[in-house]
Amino acid sequence: MNIIDQIVEAVISRGDLAHLALFAWASGASALLAMTLRDLLATNRRFDEFVRELSVFNRRQRGSQR
Repeated sequence: MNIIDQIVEAVISRGDLAHLALFAWASGASALLAMTLRDLLATNRRFDEFVRELSVFNRRQRGSQR
């Protein structure tokens, strides 16, 4: 029996299903927040790379116009 099964069995045996539901909701919400933050950080990195490349492009264009 794994740890999750033991926890579920202990909660169910005490008749405390509301706490189990709250734990499941909080775990899901936390996981969703972690995934959202990970995606936001990746998007921020890509945007930063884009701005750097745009800056390099602009410097090259200014240099070739002189």
